[in-house]
Amino acid sequence: TKDSESDRRDWKMERTRRLFETETHGGRAAYRLHAVTVAAGILLLLYYRATHVPAAGEGRAAWLGMLAAELWYAAYWAVTQSVRWSPVRRLPFIDRLAARYGERLPCVDIFVCTADPHSEPPSLVISTVLSLMAYNYPAEKISVYLSDDGGSVLTFYALWEASLFAKHWIPFCKRYNIEPRSPAAYFSESDGHQDLCSPKEWSLIREMYEDMTERIDTAVLSGKISEEVKANHKGFHEWDQENTSKNHQPIVQILIEGKDKNANDDEGNVLPTLVYMAREKRPQHHHNFKAGAMNALVHSLT
Repeated sequence: TKDSESDRRDWKMERTRRLFETETHGGRAAYRLHAVTVAAGILLLLYYRATHVPAAGEGRAAWLGMLAAELWYAAYWAVTQSVRWSPVRRLPFIDRLAARYGERLPCVDIFVCTADPHSEPPSLVISTVLSLMAYNYPAEKISVYLSDDGGSVLTFYALWEASLFAKHWIPFCKRYNIEPRSPAAYFSESDGHQDLCSPKEWSLIREMYEDMTERIDTAVLSGKISEEVKANHKGFHEWDQENTSKNHQPIVQILIEGKDKNANDDEGNVLPTLVYMAREKRPQHHHNFKAGAMNALVHSLT
C-alpha cells in the first residue's frame, strides 16, 4: 500500500541521516609546519648524539642518560602526533539518535563516588547527582548510584533532599533546555539566564535550591539529623546502631524507583532511578578507599 511504501521510504531516509557531524579544527597548516621543525630538531639532536660518542671515562654515563631521555621524548612525541596532526571534533545530533533508535536506546548506569562529608561537601556532591539526573536522555533508562565510601548519614540525608528537589529541577531543566544542569554551577553564574523563563519561576527554583543547600550545610555542621527528618524515610534506620566509617554493614537504599508509577516529577513525567550505596567495611580488612568502593559497586551490579 501507499502508506507502507511511505513508511519504508521515511525509514530509509532516517537511516541515511548521520548521527554526528565531523568538524575539523583550524590552524592545521601552522601546526604541521611546527611539527616538521620539531621533527627536524629531534633528528638533528639524535644525529649529534650518534656522531659524538664520548670515550670511556669522559662522561659516557651522562651521555647515555641524555640519549635515553631524548629517545623517550622522541618516541612520545611521535606517538602523540596521531591525535594532533589532524584534530577533529564530533558533534552528535541527539534528536536523530532518539528518532532512529527510540525504545532501543540502552539503559545507562551512572556512578558517583564520594567519601568524607567534611572533605567533600554533600551539597556539592548532590549538585553533580542532580545534573546527571537531568541528562538529556530518557529518564526511565537512567540509573544514578551514589557510592558513599564514608557511609555517612549526612550524605544520605543530602541525597534524600536531592530526591525531593529533583521533582522540580529536572522538569525545569528540560522545559527551558538549561545549561549547565548542575544547580550549583547554574546559579553561580550571572543572572543572564533569567530571560529563559519568567523571573518568578526562576526565583522560585533558586530559592528552593538555596533552602535545600542551607539545610544540608546546617546538618553537616551540627553532625546530626533530627528525629523529625529521620521519620521521613526508612533508610535513616540504617544508622540506628553505632556505625563508624570503617565498621558498618552494607547499605543500599533506593530513594527513587524509576519503575514506580508514583515516582514522577511535578509534570507527571517519570524520574530516573536514584540509589544510595555504602559497601560493608570491617576494621580487620583493608578497604582500598574509593577504588575498593568502585570494585564493590561494579560487582554488585554484574
